[in-house]
Amino acid sequence: MTSTRSKKLCLAQQPDADEMLSRDAFALLVGMLLDQQIPMERAFAGPVAIAQRMDGPFDPSTVAGYDPDGFVEVVAGPPAVHRFPTAMAARIQTLAKHLDEEYGGNASAVWSDVKSGDDLLARLSALPGFGAQKAKIFVALLGKQLKVRPRGWREASEPYGEDGAYKSVADVIDVASLVKVRQFKQEQKVEKRVVARPMRQTRNS
Repeated sequence: MTSTRSKKLCLAQQPDADEMLSRDAFALLVGMLLDQQIPMERAFAGPVAIAQRMDGPFDPSTVAGYDPDGFVEVVAGPPAVHRFPTAMAARIQTLAKHLDEEYGGNASAVWSDVKSGDDLLARLSALPGFGAQKAKIFVALLGKQLKVRPRGWREASEPYGEDGAYKSVADVIDVASLVKVRQFKQEQKVEKRVVARPMRQTRNS
């Protein structure tokens, strides 16, 4: 297991899942990878479910070398870890291969020796399945909750590094903060629909 060496996280809202996320950097990265198109807490509960179903340890090397069809079955359950189990199984294995090849299977090495926020953001952005937004959110999560704070980490994670904000998983520390983050995301969706509506009307006119 690759340790996060930090406090107890509360991202999955489940004791066994959060305990694993708190001590295992690979689990935390996989949870972040899964965090799309499903509720956040379900995504971060995924790693412990996968670990419980696998033959062998849950680490980058073992996951990377797992039979692809067998790994799809692991992710598919039931219950399924994600609404798109086949696609996500492939993404998890691709991430695991990258960590195994580039970091010797030590997931925490992605951030353990970074010198700046820009360096950290670049490393995370290079991870398979991590787009620009996901990478910035993870920089904020590391800084706010795991005390991984290289020079310029807040700037690199903008707008998610803002202190006192409730914009992403980086700000979830309990049930109340989860509700605030979910409310923010709903407000963002409404704003996008409002902006998109006049644009459609302009095209039709």
